Amino acid sequence: MSAHKDTSPAPDLSLDLSKAEVLIEALPYFQRYAGRTFVVKYGGHAMGDPAAARDFAEDIVLLKAVGINPVVVHGGGPQIGEMLAKLGVESTFVDGLRVTDAATAKVAEMVLSGGINKELVGWLAAAGGRALGLSGKDGGMVTARKVTRTTRDPDSQIEQVIDLGFVGEPAVVDTRVIDTAVAAGMIPVIAPIAPGEDGATYNINADTMAGAIAAALGAARLFLLTDVPGVLDGEGKLLSDLTPAAIATLREEGVIRGGMVPKLETCINAVEAGCEAAVVLDGRVPHAMLLEFFTARGAGTLVRA
Repeated sequence: MSAHKDTSPAPDLSLDLSKAEVLIEALPYFQRYAGRTFVVKYGGHAMGDPAAARDFAEDIVLLKAVGINPVVVHGGGPQIGEMLAKLGVESTFVDGLRVTDAATAKVAEMVLSGGINKELVGWLAAAGGRALGLSGKDGGMVTARKVTRTTRDPDSQIEQVIDLGFVGEPAVVDTRVIDTAVAAGMIPVIAPIAPGEDGATYNINADTMAGAIAAALGAARLFLLTDVPGVLDGEGKLLSDLTPAAIATLREEGVIRGGMVPKLETCINAVEAGCEAAVVLDGRVPHAMLLEFFTARGAGTLVRA
C-alpha cells in the first residue's frame, strides 16, 4: 500500500499570531499595574447602547481578571432628563449642572441608584464579574457639600449667587466600603449620590465624583469616558499627553473650551491630589479603554501632574 501525502493547505495562523502579539504587548502593563486601582467614569449617553454596555462590561471584567481593581462611577444625565420630562418637570442648567430642587433630587436618586446602577451591575454579572451596586450614601463613603455658582449682572456688574438647589460635590471621601468590596473580589459600581452634613441628599456630577474617589484611592488611572476622541488641538488633531500647565495655556488660547473644561479640571484635581494619571477618551469606540492602556499607541489624552 502506498502512503498518501497530505496535500491540504497549511492553516493560516496570521490571525492567531496577531492575537498573541497583542498579549505580549500588554504583558508589561499587566505586570506593572497588578493590584493597582483604576477608577472609570461611565457616561449616561454610552449606556443607551446595549452593544456598548456589553463591551464596557467585558472590559471591566477583563481588568479584574488580570489583577487590576476597577471601580466604576456612572452618570445618568440623559436618563434623569427623560424621567423628568415624563413627569412634566422642566430642567434648568447652570454651567452644565442641573438645578435640582427636592423633587428633582428624589427623581435623580431613583434613576441613578435604583435604575442605572443595578442595570450596570447586571451587565457586569452577565460578563462574568461580581459587581456591587453602591452610592455615596453607603458606608459613609462620600459626604457632600452644597455647590453654588455666581453670575455678574450685565448692567450693575454686581456679582450674584445662583442657588443650584441639591447639587453637591464631594467634601470627604471614606474609602473603607470600597476597600472592603475590592478585597472580597467584587467590582464596586457607584452612583453619584451622597448626603450632606445637613442630612439632605445631593446629586453630584459623575466626573467630579469619579475624580474625588480616584484621588482618595490613590488610583493608578482615572478614565473619563466621553463622546469625543480626547482633547483636540486647533487643527482637530488629538493631543495624547498634557500637563496642568499645558492645559492652562490651551485654555488661554481658546483651544480648550466648553464641556471639556470641567472634565480637564477634574483630571487636574485628581492627579494633583494623588491619582497617578487621568485619561479622557471616546467611550463610543469599542474597547477604547483597553486600547488606551494596554497598547503603546494609546487612544485618548493622558493628563499627568
